[in-house]
This record gives sequence, C-alpha cells and structure tokens, in this order.
Amino acid sequence: MKHIMPLSFLSNHQHPGFRLPPNLMKAPLSAMRITLLTILVIFLLGIPHVLAYEIANLQFPQNIIADNGQIYYIANANGDPGTRENKGFISTADKDGKITALNFIQGGHKAVTLHSPKEMAIIGATLYVADLDVVRGFDKTTGHPLHTIPFSQFHAHSLTGLTADSHGMLYVSDADTNTIFRINPNKEHTITQFIQDAKLSHPHGLAVHPRNGHLVGVGWDDGKVFEIDDKGILHELFVSSFFSGGFHNLDGIDFDRYGIMYISDLTAGKVWRIRANLQKEAIAEFLLSPSGIGVDRVNHLILVPYLYAKGAEINGLERPSNDTPNKKKRSFSDYGLDFSKKDKTNE
Repeated sequence: MKHIMPLSFLSNHQHPGFRLPPNLMKAPLSAMRITLLTILVIFLLGIPHVLAYEIANLQFPQNIIADNGQIYYIANANGDPGTRENKGFISTADKDGKITALNFIQGGHKAVTLHSPKEMAIIGATLYVADLDVVRGFDKTTGHPLHTIPFSQFHAHSLTGLTADSHGMLYVSDADTNTIFRINPNKEHTITQFIQDAKLSHPHGLAVHPRNGHLVGVGWDDGKVFEIDDKGILHELFVSSFFSGGFHNLDGIDFDRYGIMYISDLTAGKVWRIRANLQKEAIAEFLLSPSGIGVDRVNHLILVPYLYAKGAEINGLERPSNDTPNKKKRSFSDYGLDFSKKDKTNE
C-alpha cells in the first residue's frame, strides 16, 4: 500500500481556474475538514500514524518556508491574491505548528509595504519576499524592512516563485512575461534576465535541486515541470496535454534532503511526489487549493498552505527505505516525528 499523507481530505473537483463561492472562501480550515482519524483508520491500516499539525487563522496563505527546522514563515495575501492594498502579512510559527506571531510583518504598519506576498527565500539574516512587481527584503528576526528591489523596468508585475541557490543568488519568476530573473545580493541586488521562454508556461514555484544545483520550477498553464541546467538550457520534465493528462495548475515546488521533489496542484487539489527516475505519485488528494508548499529538510516535514481554506498543515514525510542501512523496522521517527521521545518529555 502506498503511503498517503494525512493532509486535509477536502473535496475539490472543480474546473481549472475555479473561484470558490464567498461563503466557502470565508470558512475556516477546521470547519471544512473531514475527521482525519476516520480517514486514517479506513485507508492507513498497517501504516505508522503520522501526525498532522494544523495552522489556523491564516488569511489566504500563498507560501510556507522553513528556516533551519526551527521557524516557519507563512506569506498571507490577506484578500484576493494579486491585489494592491498593502495589507498582506507574514506570520511565524514554531516547528509544532503553533503561531508565534500572526502579523510578524504587516503591510501598512511600521513603514512596511506588503501587498500580496507570494514565495519567500532566506539568505543569511534576510527574508526575501516576492510581492507583485517588487522583491522585498526583511530582517528575519525583527521583521524590519531592509530592501526594496523593483521590477517595473522589466514590465514584470506578477512575481511568483522565489528561491536562493548555494552561492547566495536569488531567482524570481514572473508569470505574465514567462521570465525568470536572477538577483545578486552581493552587487547591490543587481537584476539580470536568467531566461525568457514561452515554454516556461507562466512559471510559478521555483526551487534549487539540492543534489545538482539546477533550477527547477513549475508552470501554471499546462501543468509543466521544467529544469534549467548549469548551461542555462531548459529541459521539460513533464508536459501535460489533452491526450496525456497529468497535472493541471501547478503552484508550489520543493525538495527534501534526498533530492525527492514535491509539487502542489492547486486546482486539482493534489500534492505529488516525484523521484529521481521521474516516477510520480499523488501522496495526497481531494485537498482544497494547496498553494506554495515547502519542505523542512531538517525535520523531514512537508508544509502545505491552503489558499482558500485559510489554513495550513505540517506533515511527516516517509524517508527512503535505503536511508537506514540496517533495514530496521520503520518507526515514527522515520516520518519526521518521534512520539516516544515526546511522551518521555511530558512525563
């Protein structure tokens, strides 16, 4: 039996590009969840229980990232994504999913401008955020604004994906112009065009492969997954079509420490796992608008924001069977959680 993560099993069989009715968009995550225990008893018999930490009271969360396995940053649009109302905010949560500061960074307060924060990346002490036509930098500890990097000169107004490589370079995607830009923080945040190609299919999420350093991303229009090698050549890993089927509208992407890829299909309501041999499997289905997912590589957890459910979840991931040479029987710790240690701590 394949492993299915206990993410929220929320029905979503609507046509790509759907817009949820207002009453559903305003409903909290907890009000729309099907009891996970029932799902697990029916479908996961014989598989170790994986706890899902729920994060509630968010406002249209578009992305979650982890900082060294200790702090999670959550980007909230706080309204219809893409609007310019300066009320977006960044929340922080601990590794158990407890909100530590709901409005850690708040648009319209304390000289902060933040409209519709999308993907984020961390370099050193700076938290970078893609925000429509600007990449903003904040002190990751205090939330104080540090940098404003405008893209108006490139006519880029739909910055979505954002990631950093091991050399301290930032990459940001603009969906409308089918362009990925590179930012050099060491040279006064100089912006250069990395690639522009219609084959990017209106790129959304970006990530750097932890093994080969290549930039990998997902396209919104036709469920495309692409990779750009160190020579700047674009490779199409998956391309959906009417005949082949596959993905719908991909929004988020990240890797675990083993180089296994995870992507979120917002309108299809699925989270997929893609292995090195490009074998893919849906590890969670019937989700309500999973957006910009992230992976906590330290604790081996997946972070899934639900855009229109106004909440998020943190879930354990199964480790590859060859990660433990002595082939011991799997335990909770193999899924990023160790309840035995927690119980001893609480005694």
